[in-house]
Amino acid sequence: MDKLLIEGGACLNGEVWISGAKNSALPILAASILSDEPINITNLPDLHDISTMLELLRKMGAEISRDEKFSVVINTGSLNSVIAPYELVKTMRASILVLGPLLARYGKAEVSLPGGCAIGSRPVDLHLRGLEAMGAKIEVDGGYIRASCNGPLKGGRVFFDTVTVTGTENILMAATLAEGQTLIENAAREPEIVDLANCLNAMGADITGAGTDMITVRGVKSLKGCRYPVMADRIETGTFLVAAAATGGRVKTLHTRPDTLDAVLQKLEEAGAHVTVGDDWIELDMQGRRPKAVNITTAPYPGFPTDMQAQFAAMNAVAIGVGIIKETIFENRFMHMQEMIRLGADITIDGKSAIIEGVKRLKAAPVMATDLRASASLVIAGLVAEGDTLIDRIYHIDRGYEAIEEKFRALGAGIRRIKA
Repeated sequence: MDKLLIEGGACLNGEVWISGAKNSALPILAASILSDEPINITNLPDLHDISTMLELLRKMGAEISRDEKFSVVINTGSLNSVIAPYELVKTMRASILVLGPLLARYGKAEVSLPGGCAIGSRPVDLHLRGLEAMGAKIEVDGGYIRASCNGPLKGGRVFFDTVTVTGTENILMAATLAEGQTLIENAAREPEIVDLANCLNAMGADITGAGTDMITVRGVKSLKGCRYPVMADRIETGTFLVAAAATGGRVKTLHTRPDTLDAVLQKLEEAGAHVTVGDDWIELDMQGRRPKAVNITTAPYPGFPTDMQAQFAAMNAVAIGVGIIKETIFENRFMHMQEMIRLGADITIDGKSAIIEGVKRLKAAPVMATDLRASASLVIAGLVAEGDTLIDRIYHIDRGYEAIEEKFRALGAGIRRIKA
């Protein structure tokens, strides 16, 4: 497995271009199944998860071509299979997103139960109950979800008793071709949901309310092709801003969406950072100072994102004072804390809370990434540690961060990839 070697002590400075959002691109790729006309998706990040989703679509018979580096054209008019096999789905939970589109367009789907990061229970029963409410027949057998329906799906009321992003996306896509109107209640409000809805509307869907907890979808007979740019990645943006804060640096993120990061920017200002924003950029300046520790409680959007708590934990590890991080979304998302303790962080775990007392400096040690965002936090910790930190199992980071070592090197970090 590849590793990252990080030389600590750099103060990050410069500009970094933000890639397209993985968590937006994946459902948009799945949405291509809904149309028999070509879909041109642009601003697509070059990530392992994106490659996996494209390979899954190819496996089902889609024709895929690149017209430029960050743009693909997908034609699912030639789809000849409704099976999403275990060997692909096991590596990426987002593969479950093909379930709703396959069922809506072809009346059947066979999708392996998903895998992905080991950050806790993320059951798909909410997806399945939602599809059953629209007339689908669901069986789970031999590790596969087998779904079918007689004729088109039927519009109806789908209520989620727990907010679910992928569940909202699956039902949203399925409802576009359903007969009648579907009301999705307690829907996820993430910007990536809005991006998906905007793409679907560009394909001819009739969706209102995306970004609120109640989405209305009026079913249409068919969807057409379109050209659609994926939104900027708010988590990648936040990661570089937190890295700048932890190292006392100054970093400007370009081609991003400040309006999607209110909770993160507020906490960075609490940490003592000077933050300025434009239409599509954010600049953070710590002016060489240590950050102040901040308290964080994760929550569904527009609350503080669970995908950013690991990065703030790394910042708190070298901050002035004590910060408490409460994780309310996933039960196993503190695995990175043990790795940061190996670097000298002063962290006490108490149930769903991590109490972090900042130290002046961490000390290098070999560490292991346990999930996607944990690996980003270890990069930040390595940047503020004395000596050279070696991070193993970085295939996690390649799932969600495009060219991370090149981008950090451009900001002055000493970081390089060691090939297996």
